[in-house]
Amino acid sequence: MSLDREHLEYPMRRYGMDHDRYQWSMLSERPPIRWPDGKPLALWVNVCLQFFPLNQQGKPFPVPGGMTMPYPDLRHFTLRDYGNRVGIYRILRALDQYGVRASFAVNSALAERAPQLLRTLAARGDEFVAHGVHMDALHYGGQAEAEERELVARCLDTLRKASGQAVTGWLSPARNESERTPELLREHGIEYFCDWVNDDMPYPFHTAGGDLWAMPLSTELEDRFVLMNNLHSEQSWLEQVSDACDFLLQEAQDSGSGRILALNIHPWLLGQPHRIGKLEQALQRITGKAGVWSAPPGEILAAFSAQQA
Repeated sequence: MSLDREHLEYPMRRYGMDHDRYQWSMLSERPPIRWPDGKPLALWVNVCLQFFPLNQQGKPFPVPGGMTMPYPDLRHFTLRDYGNRVGIYRILRALDQYGVRASFAVNSALAERAPQLLRTLAARGDEFVAHGVHMDALHYGGQAEAEERELVARCLDTLRKASGQAVTGWLSPARNESERTPELLREHGIEYFCDWVNDDMPYPFHTAGGDLWAMPLSTELEDRFVLMNNLHSEQSWLEQVSDACDFLLQEAQDSGSGRILALNIHPWLLGQPHRIGKLEQALQRITGKAGVWSAPPGEILAAFSAQQA
């Protein structure tokens, strides 16, 4: 039995995208981008500073990287806490050693629980990205609009007060969204978000309240994805990052247009004593190349958007 014809008809179907969130565009056909000083590759390192509740509810799904054992899962809870107490300071030293200007995606619950860490980052002048309330406070389809709006407002109010910054970037916990998340972000003063990874470069993302910028933050090179999901070694992560850097540099030079190497990392993973050396090697290799410009996402986006017609 065949489907009724109405199941095959979709009023938004057309060449390119079948929605109005962003326009169809081939990367190879876009106007060339030039980074400051003519550098072909922008390096964006984002450090996730997260709080995983011990009594997570897992609604609507258990968050990746969260508790996995019956309550109280102290083994995993304290490992995540290690990143915010110890691992982050190793990462800060590595960033400083190689002159890397990172962004820090922070859960607002952590800002309340570790105010000294927030003051340290703010005093350094590092860019903050809002990362939701905590890692068990997900945004998802079917969630009540009032509940999601309150989560966005609470996160941003807390981080803006704690950091003294405008905080105009957003990374959803688990990168999960509802159908209305972009509208709520725009409503609360967010200018760019990092949940969508379907491009190598920023692009305008339409909402009912005006455009956001989508800033693609690679999942494929994320430490948690490579080490925990793919079960690859730390050496393999280093090789993948190095290969991506070499390829993007060459692609930028061949195309005459800049590219972005985006690395998303977690202190509870790469801040471990047996892993921090691989991060240091990665940063040494990348920053040792003449064509690399290191900057936080706000500056990368400002340089990019200034060149858009």
